[in-house]
Amino acid sequence: MRYVRRWAYGFAFLAGLAQADTSQTSDPLVDNPPPGAQTATANEARGVLRARDQAMLASELAGRIVEMPFSDGESFSKGDTLARFDCSGYQAQLNAAQAGIRGANEELAHNKQLASLNSVGHFEVARAEAKLAETQAQAQVYQVQVKRCSVIAPYDGQVVQHKAQRYESVAAGSPLMEIVDNRTLEIHLLVPSRWMSRLKPGQTFSFIPDETGQPLTATIKRLGARIDEGSQTLLLVATVTDAKGLLAGMSGTAHLASAK
Repeated sequence: MRYVRRWAYGFAFLAGLAQADTSQTSDPLVDNPPPGAQTATANEARGVLRARDQAMLASELAGRIVEMPFSDGESFSKGDTLARFDCSGYQAQLNAAQAGIRGANEELAHNKQLASLNSVGHFEVARAEAKLAETQAQAQVYQVQVKRCSVIAPYDGQVVQHKAQRYESVAAGSPLMEIVDNRTLEIHLLVPSRWMSRLKPGQTFSFIPDETGQPLTATIKRLGARIDEGSQTLLLVATVTDAKGLLAGMSGTAHLASAK
């Protein structure tokens, strides 16, 4: 009986120590949240910056990549070559088709000359014209293939991430790289649907990104076309006047003074 009491007293002592340690433990992120990361109040909403121009570029043909001049994070200009494939086979086919066009042209001109002398009939001339049209169509097909050998930048931007590397052979439709233009940023917010009657395009509000802590002036561009039934929220899209130094994916808090 004496040993049982000693065991019970020891267990109670250890439990008390554990409770004391737990009460003293604190989470610095909970006790001191970073600026802009606090819970939104009645007239605040959380949002994220998204780029209007962003894309996942994919290969339009199967082939081996021979050039990818821009690295992740590097800037490029509209019209720059972002990737180039080995298209010697397509180029050879195009050269052959162009040679066929020259031959068909010569044949057509010869038949027309003979027809003017009544040496051949209109059938031979028509057949030569059809052959020329066929070779021209083949050449156009190969021209399209050769054009697809180079992936051209559709706008000024930056490489976000490569999905394929130089010297890799990829199939048609395979992702090559993700690109983004951080100059065309918009703010996407999910606001309570009850704010809908008080929010109109053209209104301005303040948006503070968590990463910078600097307030931005934003203007409501449009409201979403549908209310989420579960959360009773509505998409709000806004533009920023100065996107310098901002990156897509930044999140922050919007303060809408007129929302109640």
